[in-house]
Amino acid sequence: MFTSKRMNPRNKNITIIGVGETGQGAAFLAKELGANVLVSDSGEINDKAFFKKAYEMGIKLETGGHTNNVYNSDLWILSPGISDKIEIIRNAKNKGIKIVSEIEFASWFTDKPIIAVTGTNGKTTTVSIINEILNKGDLSPVLAGNIGFAFSRAIFDDLAKCDENRIYVLELSSFQLEHISTFKPFISIILNITPDHQDRYENMEAYVEAKMKIAINHDSKSYLLYNSDDSQLVNKCKNLPTNKISFGLIRNSQNILKIDNSHIVDNQAKIVSIDNIALKGRHNLSNILAAASAAKILNVAHKHISETLSNFSGIEHRLEKVETISGVTYYNDSKATNVESVIAAITSFKNPIILILGGKDKDSNFNSLSPFLNKKIKKIVSYGEARNKISIALRDAVELNKVFSLRDAVEECRKSAVSGDIVLLSPGCASFDQFKNYEHRGSEFKKIVKNVAYA
Repeated sequence: MFTSKRMNPRNKNITIIGVGETGQGAAFLAKELGANVLVSDSGEINDKAFFKKAYEMGIKLETGGHTNNVYNSDLWILSPGISDKIEIIRNAKNKGIKIVSEIEFASWFTDKPIIAVTGTNGKTTTVSIINEILNKGDLSPVLAGNIGFAFSRAIFDDLAKCDENRIYVLELSSFQLEHISTFKPFISIILNITPDHQDRYENMEAYVEAKMKIAINHDSKSYLLYNSDDSQLVNKCKNLPTNKISFGLIRNSQNILKIDNSHIVDNQAKIVSIDNIALKGRHNLSNILAAASAAKILNVAHKHISETLSNFSGIEHRLEKVETISGVTYYNDSKATNVESVIAAITSFKNPIILILGGKDKDSNFNSLSPFLNKKIKKIVSYGEARNKISIALRDAVELNKVFSLRDAVEECRKSAVSGDIVLLSPGCASFDQFKNYEHRGSEFKKIVKNVAYA
């Protein structure tokens, strides 16, 4: 078993704030490594499977609020959904308690290579492509992080016996990067940075700085892949002391892979024809170049890259075709939780679109959608907490109806759509007003389409 030089958890008091997937993974890992573990959550948790395993392992739990027991601690591991602004975090800092993210903590207990991917949009698609390519290339990747499987749970699973070819492929949000200090991926990828989570950050610069923490420990032995078509990223990356590789479609002088004569090429060698790539949409080409470039750094053969790109058609909840009913095609893009993702979605289609927008607003600027509406959008149906804000921003640009629920939105679309139309759920908002997460929202949308749309 790999022994961390950063901390020996044995007999240390470790407090974990938050009982989501990351909190659970961190609790199991810390306890297995010999720590005294307390998991504390302000909400009521009904995860019986976790409670049972926590009891069996001797992990202490408190829910429904935080007691003073949380401060009897050598280390806090903070779940990503918890803001620094809450009182107990301020108190812990004042008491001098070290606070780290679950990603930071888990990274202390492996010496295997890490590929870490961040950015505002495209993270899940990119890590999924990387995972598929590496699997074909005789490596042993594990997909973890913001994709729904905690990095610490992956490390916990590997404690007994870790595959010699193990490589961790991590999707990382800005929240997960806020409390890192020594985390050092072998390859970091920054896909893009556009406004998002402005309800969490004081300003755009704070959001950008959180994203850039992915590269704070890079050196001459590591690689930073960045989107050279994003001028903000170019400026942020230019002075970093690491091996920098770009994957831009327009400004591509530092690309190791380029698009030439409708092929992705490595120098003069053709890897795959653009026409043969299963995942459509121009916005996906940058993600594909990023994933393929990471594979090249790891010396994965061209044939494995080509085979993956020819077969990988996308992920659930991202421009996912649900059903065609009476000539109307329904698409689930529930993962589009910001305006930039919505723009990428609507520019992927040629047919008239009836667009479902709404959910919990993240202080987004919906007016920025206006230039893309005239030619593409036949009608907008807004729902949820953000429906009024969306209506005020866009009602003069396109026909718009407001409804309360997602079910109401699908019903409204069904009434308006004619053969050849596309009904697109691309909400541009978080899901937490009516759903547990974007996956729950997308799954419910698919159920509603199958039930309501046939009515």
